[in-house]
Amino acid sequence: MTLKNIIIDQIKERGPLSFCDFMEMALYYPELGYYTSPRKKIGNDGDFYTSCTVSPLFGHMIARQLLEMWDLMNEKTFDIVEYGAGTGHLCKSILGYIHGYADRKKDVRYYIIEKSKSLRRAQEVFLDGENVRWVDSISDIPDLKGCVLANEVLDNFSVHRVLMKDELQEVFVDFDGDFREVLRPASQSIRDYFNDLRIQLPKGFSAEVCLGARTWISEIASRLQKGFVMTIDYGFTAGELLQEHRREGSVICYHEHKVSENFYSRIGEQDITAHVNFSALGLFASQCGLGFSGFRNQGPFLESLGFFEHMKSTRENDADPVAIAKKENLLSHVLIEDMGRKFKVLVLHKEMPAHSLRGFRQ
Repeated sequence: MTLKNIIIDQIKERGPLSFCDFMEMALYYPELGYYTSPRKKIGNDGDFYTSCTVSPLFGHMIARQLLEMWDLMNEKTFDIVEYGAGTGHLCKSILGYIHGYADRKKDVRYYIIEKSKSLRRAQEVFLDGENVRWVDSISDIPDLKGCVLANEVLDNFSVHRVLMKDELQEVFVDFDGDFREVLRPASQSIRDYFNDLRIQLPKGFSAEVCLGARTWISEIASRLQKGFVMTIDYGFTAGELLQEHRREGSVICYHEHKVSENFYSRIGEQDITAHVNFSALGLFASQCGLGFSGFRNQGPFLESLGFFEHMKSTRENDADPVAIAKKENLLSHVLIEDMGRKFKVLVLHKEMPAHSLRGFRQ
């Protein structure tokens, strides 16, 4: 049975599904969801690119920031916990950089929490020989001291879609010969979300609510004994998300590097994603006792960590100068200018004094 038919049967049995439940099934239904199926998702033959698959330089800069965090913590060992490691390229480039410090190599403990069985199998092959452990939950990691890392993870958390009419309405998905959207009054938890952020959604505006982010950051805060949380993703603050040109919301689909808003086609074969509300994430974090370390665009974050100097230092001496220039211009455009403007870096801390991290200094 196809995933589309499974969702239709669910609707016939239970009635209309919230868009959040529909999105969760489309992305994560066992073996048939977009992220749980063996379909190739990342790279030229997939549906989208990520910074860490463009070049190992991205991972090297993240590693530099992790090493500074380690120094500030003054701990012998350092745990790195990566959520949703994708292809495994970020892990490989981070460890490759840190392993250049022979005195630190043995004291790094790298954990991956991967929801997708197919991606986990691919990671195990790609990272064969690396000192990496896979766990099902952050609660499986004892005495966690280090950094929890989430690169392009939160944008794939399932979201509730809402529309402000005379009162706040939530979007549900029904089926009557075809999928159609219906509105129902928003739940108290969704209304509380906007009240906590002190947001009055303008009439006619659509928006997304990611309640799963609260559960996620709360679990991290409860397990992290000491250290940092680094989230890298595309998104905005609440004020930016509520500008007039974003009145239709931010949920989009990716298929073969093309963008669409047809959520109900290619179910299980296309990515569905929403911009991260960093104001909400920051609020949830503060409610859990996490402190704020920094927030800025990815481009200046990487530059402050020495991106351009490191790129020059890794040049191949015998390579064609024209080829080098083309490659470096491409990397600068993608990681610093294009993705560098779209993606944001948020770093939080626990049981650490406030400190200006290198990635946020310049």
